[in-house]
Amino acid sequence: MKKENNIKWGIIGLGNIASQFAADLSLLKDAELTAVASRDINKGKEFGEKFNAQKVYDCYDLIFKDPEVEIIYIATPHNSHAELSIKALENGKHVLCEKPMALSYKDAQRMIEASKKHNKFFMEAFWTRFIPSVQNVLQKINNNVIGQINYIKADFAFHGSETENKRLFDKELGGGALFDIGVYPLFLSYILLGNPKEIIAKAIKHKNDIDLQTSMILQYEAAQSILHASIVSESDMKAIISGTKGRIELNAPWFVADVYSLFINEEKEATFTLPTLGKGYAHEIMECQNCIRNNQIESKLWSHQNCLDLSLIVEEIKNQIKLPF
Repeated sequence: MKKENNIKWGIIGLGNIASQFAADLSLLKDAELTAVASRDINKGKEFGEKFNAQKVYDCYDLIFKDPEVEIIYIATPHNSHAELSIKALENGKHVLCEKPMALSYKDAQRMIEASKKHNKFFMEAFWTRFIPSVQNVLQKINNNVIGQINYIKADFAFHGSETENKRLFDKELGGGALFDIGVYPLFLSYILLGNPKEIIAKAIKHKNDIDLQTSMILQYEAAQSILHASIVSESDMKAIISGTKGRIELNAPWFVADVYSLFINEEKEATFTLPTLGKGYAHEIMECQNCIRNNQIESKLWSHQNCLDLSLIVEEIKNQIKLPF
């Protein structure tokens, strides 16, 4: 049933992530999918029918101009995130932009400036920040349960297929390991330890110059993060956060873990189970809606400054491994 106080969403870029997002959106009683847009009208109609969108557009400009749409979720390829986010903000829409928010720090700055200029909510869609297990882990770390963090190990790796997922290997669309999945382990290190003092990164490149796999060391005053991303090989995809008193292990895949274990002095102390609502996107959707209702243009949990900090870390790695973006 439609309610007047529902937050009315639009979605552009109707691929796999958008499908998972729309499925989670349908779980929330105070959210509704008002419109979707795709340059392929048949794809748009199919998506709209599947997720009960009220309107389907074959042009992004039309969804930007729709007076009913309050917030737009942008799930297009990476290379279009900046321009589409800025255009949506200029048209008075709030924006949730899929990560990475941009392929350059300069573009990330432009997006935040547009949010402030037009006084509209903007957030990079780091859904992992909002899932219950990560919230709970951060709480324990803030309460000094494992002491001072001195080591983080996190990776995101899988066998990608160049024939089945062309976008992932497409230089023009911002493909490659770093921007597609490397941002996840970097995000974990950043939310736990902040900005590193030094970054060392090495990559194995594709013939078209995107990175197939990238390994990163983030050096802090008293800690190191050992991070890895690959689209050509697998890893266990657990995350280890180790401190002076103990460690926390997030189950695989750690970026959407619903289970984690706490070890104190190398002995397993407890296992915690904190399921996500739906796939896990529902939690960031709720955060967006709360911010909009409270007239906030940024989230306190994943702020404009957080977005910029992470973008600058990624920029440094991009430059070190000489990505062409």
